[in-house]
Amino acid sequence: MAIARTPVFKRCSYLGLDPIVLGYTHKPSIRRKKPSRRKVSEYGLQLKEKQKVRFVYGVLEKQFKLTYQRAEKMQGVTGANLLMLLESRFDNVVYRLGFAVTRIQARQLVNHGHIKLNGKRVDIPSVTLKIGDEIELMDSIKQVVKLRKLANSRAVPSWLSFDGETFTAKVVSSPTRKDIDFDVKESAIVELYSK
Repeated sequence: MAIARTPVFKRCSYLGLDPIVLGYTHKPSIRRKKPSRRKVSEYGLQLKEKQKVRFVYGVLEKQFKLTYQRAEKMQGVTGANLLMLLESRFDNVVYRLGFAVTRIQARQLVNHGHIKLNGKRVDIPSVTLKIGDEIELMDSIKQVVKLRKLANSRAVPSWLSFDGETFTAKVVSSPTRKDIDFDVKESAIVELYSK
């Protein structure tokens, strides 16, 4: 499996992202910021938006394109469907629940089989969750995640319900465009792929 090994803060400054969106608490040095003087073309802006979404969700190009093709076949606005599909990925849901500090850590928890989906051990981070799916921690990792969750105290989105005593969660509804916590122009991504 290919792994993106790009430096996080360097990539964030290039894409205009706040590292807090990715789960990193400290900000990079302000000495590195250099204003760009060259004009960016329309294609360049579209490509940057696509790279931003790919970087935030940690998806490589082939997987992103397959997700886009699925979003195109769905009813509704393609850009919103794409973001909804990426937001309802298993590793992203684990991150949103606060079980992991970053999406990369959430993906590792899923890959190592520490989280159950509907009572079964699932180790595929790209699984798209549906309404009614239940997420539960394995007993071996419960204590570590409880301490991390208490220290992190990230707000759980409205489309997920979380039980703090048993550390189980359920998908109540589908995520919407309002649940995306970073600035993105999904219409630019649609324009890029429709060429």
